Amino acid sequence: MNWWQAVILGIVEGITEFLPVSSTGHLRIVEHLMGFKTQGVGITAFTAVIQVGAIVAAIIYFWKDLVRIVVAWIRGLGSKEAREDPDYTLGWGIIIGSIPVAVVGLIFKEAIEGPLSSIWVVSGALIIWSLVMLVADRRTDLHRGMKEVSLVDAVVIGCFQALAPLFPGISRSGATISAGLFRRFDRETATRLSFFMGIPALVAAGVYEAVGSASAITDAGEIFINGGSGAIGWGPTIIATLVSLVVAYFSIAWLLRFVSSNKFTGFIVYRVILGVVLLVLAITGLMTV
Repeated sequence: MNWWQAVILGIVEGITEFLPVSSTGHLRIVEHLMGFKTQGVGITAFTAVIQVGAIVAAIIYFWKDLVRIVVAWIRGLGSKEAREDPDYTLGWGIIIGSIPVAVVGLIFKEAIEGPLSSIWVVSGALIIWSLVMLVADRRTDLHRGMKEVSLVDAVVIGCFQALAPLFPGISRSGATISAGLFRRFDRETATRLSFFMGIPALVAAGVYEAVGSASAITDAGEIFINGGSGAIGWGPTIIATLVSLVVAYFSIAWLLRFVSSNKFTGFIVYRVILGVVLLVLAITGLMTV
């Protein structure tokens, strides 16, 4: 992988990771256009690792909120009175809501890295999940705020989040935001919950792939997966991760401003158009699957 390819993939990851348009789907498309084997374990590991850059951006952006939640959770462990703090429940919610996606990722790892990463799956998920988002976005009873998050809400959002790695076109943020809207949270709260729920899941996925890749690093500094197939250099991986961090930070700031006064109609239309274009390219053979 060349440095310019790493920069482009980092930009794609940073822009799309937290938008409800499927970052994995976009990375699969761009990687395919660059000539990479999108179902190869090497490029799959690279994709997971550079997501850490985006999630670090989220940690930096929401640092004060995260510290507040962690402190409230720790205090609640030793104090009955402190358990009345909504942030204590939110802390447990983030933990519990992260379990489903971890279980799905481990059980279906081979399928996720193989057949489920095909263009057919990406395009189909982009279109089908857009209908789910449309229904969620048309709800008018969105009145719940962050202080009203319950453990039931966390489980529901977590289960929706678990669908994202199985079908890369769904989008993790698209799944969690839709779940939040179905649970009657206002759009900004649903979007913030998407960020909070995504932090443990994305960090765990990135670290898991990074550790697995590092177990076979050669003296030349290349990442080799499964004995050398699909080599990706550490240099491009680091470049793409840093680029995704910077771009994702500004993407987060923009999205929160956007959802405060807008629906997700534009994202839904974009997803459908992209899905249809991919289907046409796949059917005509212009893009192999």
